[in-house]
Amino acid sequence: MASKFDTLVDIFNESTKRFPQRPLFGEKRNGAWEWMTYATFKEKVDNLRGGLAGLGVKPGDRVAVISNNRSEWAIGAYAVYTLGAAYVPMYEAQHDTEWAYILRDCGAVLCFVANDKIAKRLEGVRGDLTDLKHIVNFVGGDTDPGTLSALTRRGAETPAPIFKPEKGDLAGLIYTSGTTGNPKGVRLSHHNLAANVSAIHELLPVSSEDRSLSFLPWAHSFGQTVELHGLLSMGASLGIAESVEKLLANMQEVQPTMVMSVPRVFNKLYAGLNKKMLDMPPLRRKLLLAAMANAAERRRLAEKGESSVVVDLKHRVFDKVVLSKVRETFFGKRLAYAFSGGAAISREVAEFIDNIGVTVYEGYGLTETSPIATANCPSSRRMGTVGKAIPGTRIVIDTNATGDAKQGEIVVYGHNVMQGYYNLPDENAKVFTADGGFRTGDMGYLDEAQHLVITGRIKEQYKLENGKYVVPVPIEESIKLSPRVLNVMVHGANKPFNVAVIVPEPEGLKKWATERGLATDPYAQLLQHHDVKRLFLDEIAQFTPDVKGFEKVRDVLLVGEDFTVDNDMLTPSMKLKRRAVLGRYGESIDALYANATDGGRD
Repeated sequence: MASKFDTLVDIFNESTKRFPQRPLFGEKRNGAWEWMTYATFKEKVDNLRGGLAGLGVKPGDRVAVISNNRSEWAIGAYAVYTLGAAYVPMYEAQHDTEWAYILRDCGAVLCFVANDKIAKRLEGVRGDLTDLKHIVNFVGGDTDPGTLSALTRRGAETPAPIFKPEKGDLAGLIYTSGTTGNPKGVRLSHHNLAANVSAIHELLPVSSEDRSLSFLPWAHSFGQTVELHGLLSMGASLGIAESVEKLLANMQEVQPTMVMSVPRVFNKLYAGLNKKMLDMPPLRRKLLLAAMANAAERRRLAEKGESSVVVDLKHRVFDKVVLSKVRETFFGKRLAYAFSGGAAISREVAEFIDNIGVTVYEGYGLTETSPIATANCPSSRRMGTVGKAIPGTRIVIDTNATGDAKQGEIVVYGHNVMQGYYNLPDENAKVFTADGGFRTGDMGYLDEAQHLVITGRIKEQYKLENGKYVVPVPIEESIKLSPRVLNVMVHGANKPFNVAVIVPEPEGLKKWATERGLATDPYAQLLQHHDVKRLFLDEIAQFTPDVKGFEKVRDVLLVGEDFTVDNDMLTPSMKLKRRAVLGRYGESIDALYANATDGGRD
């Protein structure tokens, strides 16, 4: 593949030159959305570059950031890139000790922080961070020392020229949050990221007229490459969501044409839409279901290269009368595309969103692959898969890793493969093949059309007592489609059967219990009630009808505390920390097996 861009600096230079008056970042301030143009973005980047140079930041240095998405995050990133330094993002939700580890490991000389609270927390762990010379706060006036505003003002008075990096120069270190052990710094070059963006140009229908509602963290490789760098390269605009909780309200205000997210968020939208459908008048719900069924038939025909005049005519009528109203109610008038990555989205969820009239493009990749490795696109889209290898890359299935004739470990080759983990030669030896492929640790297979299907994580599969292997993630994702379930972990390693730790949706459960005369206080006692347990066993059976007999969940442990980053049950990128859940609830899980007399069910 001939890359459209060689470096992120190429993207910055070309986009700010081509689209100076186009809106780039939108942020809600004092109840109103304010939009920054590409020209203003360039001016702020240029001024900050001068300020950073004045502090002694030079090519090859590391500059870190602890912040959620905001325009200052991107201004900091491109000021760093155009100075020849590398950007190292972290999450506000991470623990202070992880910040300290990352800053120490990468040797950051400067760290941007989102606000005074983050600055204070960082000062508390700064003791042995000998390389860290400066902390720059995104908030505060231009007369306050140590603020971005003050640094930008000084930089305007002492400008610094744009540094043109080589393709192989380090653009950033993205630390994988990891479900065990310390985070690992993934070394991504300018070409890793720019070539990934170039592939997006070949694949996806995005233009300068498009707008996203940005809520996937830019500290996450998917959000950073596909949304920030990708949309910047196309002259598109990004409205920065206030929070995930305000997502639907922000959609109405920003009117995006696209959203980019991970399955967890799409699952919540799916559950919310299903709940709304249940509350619709019967006739309206019947009409909507008919419209969606027709949309599904239309897509099925399209996947075979066929069409139907009758189905197309019905779709036009249904879309005008029903589907457009649903889209407008939930997503605004313009939403046309949903891009899903980070993990395999449930086919049921993807088809549901697609049937409403928001075209779903699912892709696959990891931080170590910059991140996109495969993607569905308009010319080659197959639901239930994560698409074909993107231009310039190759997918190989290593069946030796699984002993299965069909599925194996996914190995990625191409321009997107990282330079390696920072300062971890032993880890590099584990993940790179002799010919330069990256072992993803994910299991999957290529279908007859070379579309990739993800089936789970090799490290997360386990063996039951009877010797059968179980891959828990697909089972968990199916269970989470139940509107009664907030979170779930399936477990059964070296046990006779599977059990599940489930976090119920509390308000819905309390309503259900009240209707049946069950006491809801104390809540912990309600979770132990036989009828409640039976309810969730029935929910599991309903949402996992296709699992094999030995894979079925036979018993449940209901818990009141959700899995979150704060309680260390989730990583900042929302991956489940299984060891942490087992550490918290291990004794209660063991009790399920000890008390089982008939496989866990009556």
